[in-house]
Amino acid sequence: MTNVGMAAATLPYPNRFYAGAAYAGFSASSPGNVDSLKSSSLGLSDDTTLLLYGLYKQATVGPCNVPKPWSWNVIDLAKWTSWNQLGRMDSMEAMRLFIRTLEEEDPSWWSKAQEQDKELVVAVELNGEDKVDDEMPVVEAPPASNGLSKLNGVFNTTEVEEVAEGVRAIPVYNEWVLPTVTGRRPSARYQHAAEVVNNKLYVIGGNHNGRYLNDVQFLDLKTLEWSKVEKVPQSPLSEQQKQLSSWFPPCAGHSLIRWGTKLLAVAGHSKEPVDTVTVRAFDTNTMTWTILDVHGKTPIARGGQSVTLVGSTLVMFGGEDSKRRLMNDLNILDLETLTWKAVDTSGTRPSPRSDHVAAAHGDRYLFLFGGGSHSSCYNDLYVLDLDSMEWSQAQTGGTVPSPRAGHAGATIGNSLYIIGGGDNKSGISDTLVLNMDTLVWSVVATVKGRAAVASEGLSVVVVEDSLLAFGGYNGHFNNQVYVFRTFPAEKVQSKILESSAAAAAAVSAATAVAAPSPPAHSSLVNGKSSSSSPDTQETVVEPKEVSETVQDSMAVELPTEESEVTREKLALALKVNEELQAATVAAQAECAKLQNELAAYQFSSSELEQELHSVRQQLAAEQSRSFRLEVDVAELRKKLQSMETLQKELELLQRQKAASDEAAVQAVQKQQSTGVWSWLAGNPLDAKGDED
Repeated sequence: MTNVGMAAATLPYPNRFYAGAAYAGFSASSPGNVDSLKSSSLGLSDDTTLLLYGLYKQATVGPCNVPKPWSWNVIDLAKWTSWNQLGRMDSMEAMRLFIRTLEEEDPSWWSKAQEQDKELVVAVELNGEDKVDDEMPVVEAPPASNGLSKLNGVFNTTEVEEVAEGVRAIPVYNEWVLPTVTGRRPSARYQHAAEVVNNKLYVIGGNHNGRYLNDVQFLDLKTLEWSKVEKVPQSPLSEQQKQLSSWFPPCAGHSLIRWGTKLLAVAGHSKEPVDTVTVRAFDTNTMTWTILDVHGKTPIARGGQSVTLVGSTLVMFGGEDSKRRLMNDLNILDLETLTWKAVDTSGTRPSPRSDHVAAAHGDRYLFLFGGGSHSSCYNDLYVLDLDSMEWSQAQTGGTVPSPRAGHAGATIGNSLYIIGGGDNKSGISDTLVLNMDTLVWSVVATVKGRAAVASEGLSVVVVEDSLLAFGGYNGHFNNQVYVFRTFPAEKVQSKILESSAAAAAAVSAATAVAAPSPPAHSSLVNGKSSSSSPDTQETVVEPKEVSETVQDSMAVELPTEESEVTREKLALALKVNEELQAATVAAQAECAKLQNELAAYQFSSSELEQELHSVRQQLAAEQSRSFRLEVDVAELRKKLQSMETLQKELELLQRQKAASDEAAVQAVQKQQSTGVWSWLAGNPLDAKGDED
């Protein structure tokens, strides 16, 4: 590959997109207009061709706001639909999906592009300033000075910055993904609390094997790097607050609410003997804890409650007190006056419970789902009208959720997502979503194995269109982060990747029954002649719109001799359409299965690595201990040898002493014996003897 080709292979976005667009035929230097894709020469399928067109328009022009073409012009309608069904997709997201689609269809497109180096250079330098139709609004692409420069004939990309970072850079939707994080991860835990402030995921406290935690750790969502707040300084306290601890005590089962740049930690189980709920505030700017001086009737201390921010108030329901008594009371804290109020409600109130999920909808309704008592779990859904303070049990449709407790909940728009939880037997593997407008449940994802999202006591937070899950317990404690990127509503409805192949097949059928008079100008889509005018607006047809077009076309009066042939072609095309749809669904199911298995294998590999690391640490400790024991044994052996030498010397001295004592005794006896015989013989004693 030439220098340009090698440089293009490392280009970041958006320049990588412009290079790919030039390769596919979307280039200012390309002969003809941008409506003429090089699908025939590149071997791209019809569905890929139309999908690339819509993504290119979305990336360079923006959302479609041009009039819908007449239905008889099938190709123009298909192109318009391809663009329009993308809704308000982000430009950078469209660029990434364009490249991803091109790579799936033609994995070696970079190497093939080496023959088009000159064209790619021009396209990248122009940064996508292609010719577009006069009727369509033009959005200028970023200038070439935004990072791409040329030095000695080679592209210099050192100044280019990636637009999408961290969580936003994950290209997978509607699946739980285990991203790569750096830094020292927090210790595994559950019943902790988490929240996002200033693009940082804060994790506070929790429970690990019965031991309560009080650490504060955060994950930078741009760099995906963990950090720990090592020391939390104390804040000045009033005389009343000095009687309490100003730091966050080891705690679990508490709730965490974001209030500006502060995090409010409400209630929770701790070792401290407290009778009422304590509200602490952690300032993410100064990294300080303070205790809020609240007023009114403060609720009984508890853990496992739900706390929901509604406007400027905190709505707390249920929980379990220190004596394991379950509650179903409702208390509200006004954050402006810091005043607690116990609320009397009417209607069918939920039974006493803990470890449930609550969410606000439109600042008018409070939804409450699941939870558990000491012996059972629930799958009921209650709604509280915050204006009338009246409870009612909702009648829902769709998939019936299984009973669970310890699950997590998060809202995006009018959708309430329910993740994980347990039923006193095992972790729940499905991810549910409740449409809070229609009260219809559906399953959006399912994990296999012992993934962390199938746990009790995990935390889930919302970051733009994504869900971030951390921690939990499903037989062992977890400390992993999982990400689930959701499709916006218009993207879910469009289902481009699922319907484009079927749409392309239906386009061929609709073309066969179109108006007999050919248009004045024609262009090629995947090597087939199709009607198009110089001002044509473009699209990709969804199956529903195609079927409507086909039905309209069937109403056209055809010659009697041709009608049977046309019907046969139409029936054949519809059959192919159904087969393609079935094949697409099967392929997507297999892909989801493989991705889930891969995630399970990665999770298992991570566990094994942790166990190996632990075993290595234990082995190193045992080796060090063994070495110390060997040193001690050597010293003892030396001492033993010294003791043996001393023992021999002692025995020698004892023998010498015994011989000396024996000689002394013999000498005394001899002297005594000599004195007696001298006396008997009449020998006089010496003077000394007389004196003695």
